[in-house]
Amino acid sequence: MSDDPARVREFFGARAADWDSRFPDDGPAYAAAVAELGLRPGDSVLDAGCGTGRALPPLRAAVGPSGTVVGVDLTPEMLERAVRAGRDGGDGGTLLLADVGRLPVRDGALDAVFGAGLVSHLADPAAGLRELARVVRPGGRLALFHPIGRAALAARHGRSLSPDDLRAEARLRPLLAGAGWRLVEYVDEDARYLALAVREG
Repeated sequence: MSDDPARVREFFGARAADWDSRFPDDGPAYAAAVAELGLRPGDSVLDAGCGTGRALPPLRAAVGPSGTVVGVDLTPEMLERAVRAGRDGGDGGTLLLADVGRLPVRDGALDAVFGAGLVSHLADPAAGLRELARVVRPGGRLALFHPIGRAALAARHGRSLSPDDLRAEARLRPLLAGAGWRLVEYVDEDARYLALAVREG
């Protein structure tokens, strides 16, 4: 289900302190998903809803010293944890407290967007995906990622899979298309969830 920004901030703010310790083994899954984004040295990439910044080190490694990595999150406590973990690049300039639905980024400025666990927390998923499309150049890529698949995640929360889940391929494909993205790869297995899309011209 989508959430309003205040609820998202409250939910993650309360969990920021022990977030990384709850999921200590996710690093390799993040690195593998970043690799599939196909970043090149010098690229500019946004980590949308970056949380404690677990994707930031592999994103930075992929674009190299000539590239740009910006992490955006709605929750101050999550960004503080990213800084404490040393994932802010050292100067703090790569982290922004902002709503993914209203990014302080110019049109077409980015080559790619990485979003872990993002879609279900957007207040308006269609508008949020349109905003991500706005800031990415034509041909740029979007990775929607989760370190475990939908069924495993539902089971973790004691629920069964819901047919109205926005992350289901049948729901996600038209949602992306309406926002300016073309879904090119979709993987939903216990060990990971990854949807790759390309920005239409």
